[in-house]
Amino acid sequence: MTTIDRRAALRTGAGLVAAGGLSAACTPSGAVPHPEHARAPGTPRTAGTPRTAGTQNPAGTPGAPGTPTSPAPSSTPGGPAAPRRFPGRPPQIEHGPRTRPRVALTFHGNGDPGTAHALLAEAERHGARLTVLAVGTWLDEHPALARRVLDGGHDLGNHTQHHVGVNDLPEREAYAEITDCAHRLTRLTGSIGTWFRPSRAARASPLVERLARRAGYPHVLSYDVDSLDFTEPGAAAVTRTVLDRIQPGSIVSLHFGYADTVAALPAVLEELDRRGLTAVTATELIR
Repeated sequence: MTTIDRRAALRTGAGLVAAGGLSAACTPSGAVPHPEHARAPGTPRTAGTPRTAGTQNPAGTPGAPGTPTSPAPSSTPGGPAAPRRFPGRPPQIEHGPRTRPRVALTFHGNGDPGTAHALLAEAERHGARLTVLAVGTWLDEHPALARRVLDGGHDLGNHTQHHVGVNDLPEREAYAEITDCAHRLTRLTGSIGTWFRPSRAARASPLVERLARRAGYPHVLSYDVDSLDFTEPGAAAVTRTVLDRIQPGSIVSLHFGYADTVAALPAVLEELDRRGLTAVTATELIR
């Protein structure tokens, strides 16, 4: 075990025990895919099949078969942040301004909730704010995590309902993937969330980009640093990958559900501090 691994393990071990431990990660067999093509940790290969007829409204009542319903209003008075339009920024945002000493650590919200609690707690100990793009079925299973993210001062956004290859779906099904997750977020928090990120892809297809905009998200949140934490390369490798590539304005893709990510985060945050880089939400990074 390297020095980084030992230090990270000592700092995060107690939190993981308190949170209930970590689940085994799952990735497809064969060649290493893009991180968004990995299955969520602990889910079977058959999970996550989208519905092909009907969606649900915010109250959970089925809509007319084959007719995607529209999201509820994106915010309530005094409620959490809703999506913002950033004039001059492209429809798909890969990084923020390079002239300010800020970065955004973004996490795909899925998998064992114990890792989510551990990562949020570690970030808050360092005064860092994260961006969590949540999968709708994950919110269904762990609804309290939506408020936990927001109460910690972090961004909470949409990562589709079933974490399927949204770019490969027909229009009706792709739109349902976006709006169904938006409905979950609205029901739990009063907002459709601050950002949309496509599942199993770094960037949205032109169709999905248009559908996200129709659903109320002016921008798609991409990234310029891929941690590759889903490949479970070890905490030291995750740390090295992030720190070798990160620069002012970077948006980093990470995941809940993987022990390597939990173990790597303390060293990543310590080195960001040493470099004078502050981890802020994606909204804070772009504005």
